[in-house]
Amino acid sequence: MKHLLAIRDLSADDLNAILALSEAPYTHSLQNKGVALYFEKPSARTRNSMEVAAAQLGGHPVYLQPNELGIGERESVEDVTRTLACYHAVIAARVFDHDLLEQMAALNAAPVLNMLSASDHPLQALADLLTIKQLTGRIEGVKIAFVGEANNVARSLAEGCALLGATLNIASPPGYGFAAPMLAVNQVVDPAEAMDGADVVYSDVWVSMGDEDSDERREVFAPYQVNAGLMAKAPNAPFLHCLPARRGEEVTADVIDGPNSAVWRQAENRMHTARGAMLWLTGATA
Repeated sequence: MKHLLAIRDLSADDLNAILALSEAPYTHSLQNKGVALYFEKPSARTRNSMEVAAAQLGGHPVYLQPNELGIGERESVEDVTRTLACYHAVIAARVFDHDLLEQMAALNAAPVLNMLSASDHPLQALADLLTIKQLTGRIEGVKIAFVGEANNVARSLAEGCALLGATLNIASPPGYGFAAPMLAVNQVVDPAEAMDGADVVYSDVWVSMGDEDSDERREVFAPYQVNAGLMAKAPNAPFLHCLPARRGEEVTADVIDGPNSAVWRQAENRMHTARGAMLWLTGATA
């Protein structure tokens, strides 16, 4: 049984297959089947993209919240997972603790899909890679400048780059980079250095959901704003952002709303790659 908990769990062939399925014609392969969508954290893009993707495949998405399942409290992880597998072709979960996903997947009761955890965001990376492929015509050899914290979004993107031959230059303040070296990643402190030769520029919020929102953090990240001056170092590069964005903090309005911005294509691709991921998990081939 297949699961998709992290990009690092995939092979290059797996990743290419999911991207191909995301753009291929599709049928109602989930007709009369459920898709469980368990959310410990709220989300605009993840919920909408997953619900619509499931519906496009003929499935019935069911939105679930912690107080409805009582997972690990009212019922064990194992019992909840096996119960959901009675009704659903895929169990998708957006959680705080990645270990919960691992426990669910270990049962092999139904394919488990990570909609976000503290360590990983594979669905976002799939949309990012598909968008990059559409914009540049390739993934192999592409140089991506990621300006900001080495968070779950950056980690999943970096793992995808390593599999498909792209390079990620990430500029982060000291203490906010990856704790250990990663394949296909060049870690720097200076944002201008990360922009050198960039084919694509990427930014993310300085304060993620659930993190401490502090003036001190904003002060640390202030030099990492993606603005017109920084974009001038890669004038032809499209700009990506996983959203939600805080205009005037990590990116200026003229960049995210400007002619190089591809964030809305990237957001739409969340739906297409969610569909591709579910097709791959349930055994479809492109």
